[in-house]
Amino acid sequence: MTTPASYAVRVENSKGRVHQEQTEPTNSGRNPFQRDRDRIIHCGAFRRLEYKTQVFLNHEGDHFRTRLTHSLEVAQIGRSVARRLNLQEDLVEAICLAHDLGHTPFGHIGQDALNDCMKDHSGFEHNLQSLWVVDFLEIRYPTFDGLNLTFETREGILKHLSNKNLHLHKTWLGPLTNRFEDGKQPSLEAQLANLADEIAYNNHDIEDGIRSGLLHMADFHQVAIWQEQLKKVQAIYSGLDERRLKHEVIRHMIHFLVNDLVSHSLEQLNHFQPRTIDEVRQMPQMIGFSPATKEQVIELKRFLFQNLYRHPQVVKVTMEAAEQVRFLFKHYTTFPHEIPAHFLSGQHYDPHRRVAHYIAGMTDRFAKKEFLRLNH
Repeated sequence: MTTPASYAVRVENSKGRVHQEQTEPTNSGRNPFQRDRDRIIHCGAFRRLEYKTQVFLNHEGDHFRTRLTHSLEVAQIGRSVARRLNLQEDLVEAICLAHDLGHTPFGHIGQDALNDCMKDHSGFEHNLQSLWVVDFLEIRYPTFDGLNLTFETREGILKHLSNKNLHLHKTWLGPLTNRFEDGKQPSLEAQLANLADEIAYNNHDIEDGIRSGLLHMADFHQVAIWQEQLKKVQAIYSGLDERRLKHEVIRHMIHFLVNDLVSHSLEQLNHFQPRTIDEVRQMPQMIGFSPATKEQVIELKRFLFQNLYRHPQVVKVTMEAAEQVRFLFKHYTTFPHEIPAHFLSGQHYDPHRRVAHYIAGMTDRFAKKEFLRLNH
């Protein structure tokens, strides 16, 4: 790997970890961000992503994406773009792999249901929950809770934080809140991880939607980005069957979006000419799509929201899942002693937050199993 550009996060300038650790032997061959990546991959929350919903619930089919496969696809896109922009690849990979660790069972509807349950207790945000996971909830090391990741990885995980909750988490988050308070940007690597996530889920949701039968290729006739890439594919390959055509159009869409992201981001970097990460933080966001492509992405997201995420069949299943989350929250707040004794033992968490932590960590199938067990 080539040395990252001066505006990238540099290993030697990392702000380090919260807890002091014995320095790793110099012959280990791993930099701090590679260590972050390895800790993420080996933690329990990462393994549980295999059984957490992306769009379609875990039991609906073996070929649909899960949070785990989604995270792997995000990391692949993120790393390939980072290489072309001469950013810190290992940091991008770590952020991408960790970005969904705090997601609830049952996808976004599970998050919305848990947020509603917690509305009187500072709510529930999955980005913040991912940070809870890596800072406290993973218990693996002898001298500290959590994974003790670097500041830069943790900054990338915390993509958003509502202003109303800043003061509640200031003591815990410390310097991580500064950019929200001061209106500054995160690292370019964090900006890139966010866009890699968007590219991945927009395109694989198309594939999963078509595979499910809820969407059909003809439905995309008014979606500009799909139509443009469809014409390109048909000009190269005539007479492709629908299955091959679908994959090829999606491949072209990812290729187009990645190239646009790289091209526009380089234009921005050349325009603003940041020399250091500190200058990056003072400038506008520089990693992004061109204005024309951004409009096409917004159009695609609007189409998916209306035709897939709000499809009656999806809504029916997810609303049932939301009720299961609400039931579990009510049950465990009423009977907190039924949460395993070792879970957050000795910690002084608000009891409602403790329940939210427990439910958020569940897989789809475990949450459903608990619902069926308790609701008899």
